[in-house]
Amino acid sequence: MALALFDLDNTLLAGDSDYLWGGFLVHQGLVDGIRYERENERFYRAYREGCLDIHEFLNFSLRPLRDIPGAQLENLRQHFMREIIEPLLLPAAQTLIDLHRSLGDTPVVVTATNAFVTAPIAERYAVAHLIATEPEVRDGAYTGKVMGVPCFQAGKVTRVLAWLEKTGETWAGSYFYSDSHNDLPLLEQVTHPVVTDPDETLAQVAERRNWPRLSLRQGTLAPDWARRLRECSRVCNALPSDNTSIR
Repeated sequence: MALALFDLDNTLLAGDSDYLWGGFLVHQGLVDGIRYERENERFYRAYREGCLDIHEFLNFSLRPLRDIPGAQLENLRQHFMREIIEPLLLPAAQTLIDLHRSLGDTPVVVTATNAFVTAPIAERYAVAHLIATEPEVRDGAYTGKVMGVPCFQAGKVTRVLAWLEKTGETWAGSYFYSDSHNDLPLLEQVTHPVVTDPDETLAQVAERRNWPRLSLRQGTLAPDWARRLRECSRVCNALPSDNTSIR
């Protein structure tokens, strides 16, 4: 049995929940609209270009969790899930998660977006394990700061390693699905890197390295990918633990 790691934004989801949460707060009139929207766009552009200062971004993006009262935050999150996130859920993503689970694998969402935003999305996909950037909480309230290592770029590897140590899981036979070149450190760590609706930079890397490419935007999971997963599971289960790959 193996880990099936999934990036969230633009991989399991047809959009970026972090960026969309910022836009949602602007629309609700809960932040300085013009300034906040401008900064949200600037950070999102830096993310796409691979030059995001994650700590500067988190100082910006976590501040509303501190400034908005807790009960209101929960109501906002429910509204955000219903109005913004639900239309972006991908049926093929759910099929892929369920297929890995049926093969005995352990699905895990690994995302740079903070856990306040992403926990209900992982739950909606019925994924019990979430590794996300953690907002700091003191005395039951958000401080507007990050707790521990942000789950971003090499930080994703650090956070997964800590989770492996805690759970006793291993890298053996592991998968990671991602759209972003920011996730290259974790893609390089797993047995089966799978680029999923990739950005241009990641697509070029995948072509050079002969990594498999998958789309979850077609409505249904590609039958050939399902067959490959089942075959790999059958072969891997018949052998001692190793790094057998479907590349």
